[in-house]
Amino acid sequence: PRLNGFELLMASYAMAHLKLDLLLTDTGFNPTRDQRLRVYLTNSLEESHPDTGTLFASWLSSEANEANHIKRDTPVMCVIGNPPYSGESKNKGEWITELMKDYKKEPGGKERLKEQNSKWLNDDYVKFIRFAQYFVDRNGEGIVAYINPHGFLDNPTFRGMRWSLLSTFDKIYTIDLHGNVKKKEVSPDGSPDANVFDIEQGVSINLFIKRKKKQPGLATVFHFDLFGTREEKYHFLTKSSIEDIPFVTLPNKAPMYFMMQRDIQKESTYLEGFSLKDLFLVSSIGIVTARDKLTIKDSKEEVFATINEFSSLGVEEARQKFALGKDVRDWKVTLAQRDILDSRSDVKNITRVSYRPFDQRWTYYTGNSKGFHCMPRGKVMRHFNDKDNIGLVFRRQQPDSLDLYVFCSSLAMVDGYIRSDNKGGETIAPLYIYPDNNKDQFVLSSYEDRLPNLKPEIVEKFSLLLKQEFTLSQDASPQMFRPIDIWDYIYGVLHCPAYRTQYAELLKVNYPRVPYPATQENFWRIVNIGAKLRSIHLLESSIVEDYITTYPEDGDNIITTKIGKKDWELYDKKNGLGRIWINDAQYFDKVPLVAWEFYIGGYQPAQKWLKDRKERTLSFDDILHYQKIIVALMETDRLMKEIDEVGVEW
Repeated sequence: PRLNGFELLMASYAMAHLKLDLLLTDTGFNPTRDQRLRVYLTNSLEESHPDTGTLFASWLSSEANEANHIKRDTPVMCVIGNPPYSGESKNKGEWITELMKDYKKEPGGKERLKEQNSKWLNDDYVKFIRFAQYFVDRNGEGIVAYINPHGFLDNPTFRGMRWSLLSTFDKIYTIDLHGNVKKKEVSPDGSPDANVFDIEQGVSINLFIKRKKKQPGLATVFHFDLFGTREEKYHFLTKSSIEDIPFVTLPNKAPMYFMMQRDIQKESTYLEGFSLKDLFLVSSIGIVTARDKLTIKDSKEEVFATINEFSSLGVEEARQKFALGKDVRDWKVTLAQRDILDSRSDVKNITRVSYRPFDQRWTYYTGNSKGFHCMPRGKVMRHFNDKDNIGLVFRRQQPDSLDLYVFCSSLAMVDGYIRSDNKGGETIAPLYIYPDNNKDQFVLSSYEDRLPNLKPEIVEKFSLLLKQEFTLSQDASPQMFRPIDIWDYIYGVLHCPAYRTQYAELLKVNYPRVPYPATQENFWRIVNIGAKLRSIHLLESSIVEDYITTYPEDGDNIITTKIGKKDWELYDKKNGLGRIWINDAQYFDKVPLVAWEFYIGGYQPAQKWLKDRKERTLSFDDILHYQKIIVALMETDRLMKEIDEVGVEW
């Protein structure tokens, strides 16, 4: 008979059981009546399986009932395995969902976890850790032995989970096998570090031990880092036992309770600085459009034509015409069309946005959630629209790479501005807050219609340390400092390579912390460099018009090449210069290798800007703009070295 996939799975499982029974019989094993190998096919994260009436479903339900007997009545003392890894878990049963609430609390187990997005706690491997913890805790003693992704060891979002594990167990052993391809992990000596599996996530071996009478307090954590090639790791694990691995005992330090080695002195110094999340009163991640191709355009005219056509079509016709796919929870074709119609397709709503580094686009912005944009972040972005402002762009977690994960914008920002991935969006914090038609209860000064978006206590500490007065006036005297000076100081510090290298491990786990100025002189030297960087990154500095590249050949200016290594021609190794071909006849010449390879966030702007314009015709302004980008990248590299010479003082 023809079997479907589910029935094939059941049949395969039954055949495997039969084969195992036969193998056991061959060894001389004589099963008694009704005796079977106590291995059951079931979903461990569910309590039962419904009987749908088919033969196989009935058999599976019987299997689940047998497994439920184990779950319900049998003491479980040991749970071992390599649980599945799945960020988009489909195991959403009531039983495991209720258990997972313990991990979604702040350490202490009383407050709800203060995270905008705790979805990484829903990974299947996390649920299986909670599954095992539950049974060992219920039994009163036992051991859990897993190999699973190592992200839970230091990810800030997992702090409640770590505290829960520390509260349940007496001893926790973690062998971090590293090998995280996504983080580009390398060994401490710079040699390659490989994964023990053919996957991109780094993994760790974890032993959780609970005694019958748990010792008071939190568990003792023993940690060991294992770097190297796959073969070296296999060899080490094969010849080593738990007794002879040189584990390091870790302190249980609130509030994060990290389960990995950290430099305590360095961390103590770093924590003396202020967090960017604490400094800014108002901030958010960027605009989530849900449909970039529909909502983001290259010109004002394109936006106007798009919204008029889109809003005039029937729902399914619009869906097909603009290749929109299925509706999602917070973005639907009907709601997007209604948002445009309710706002009367007002051309005043067409505005520029920061889309990618050095890449401004156009969109139709109403500020209404679940409208043309899925999440427009109106409470924050309104401080940019048609306003004189500057926003600091930063991420909560700096990836292992030391590439630059900070930038700026004078416009509202689209999510993915400096990095597009599933590891959390970048944050934008405006320097100034503008009143909204008297809805905001601001106490405004007589000479300003805006207030600095800065925590007063932190500003006051700056004033005490600098022994200078804080002012909102744009024309400050030499004995005063302004909001923009604090902003430029921060921008300078975050561009310091020595700072990013020294505190790389700490920058990976939370929002950047910046030192308070140690001296007035050091503060103003960094402010000066930070101001230059800001002006260059906004392409407002006259320096970016001192072109160092050329565009020597005439042609149709259409980008037809893929733009990548094959299209990069290094012809002057001594000076590191090359040319980038946009088609068979035209190229940008004298492009420095430093600029070509330079990263801002997850992008290489010299490459990204061209890649995003494949099959398009470059205008005269486009050609000049690209050459400005090259200058800006080279100047950024130069100024970063200058900041290193000045030094960031703590």
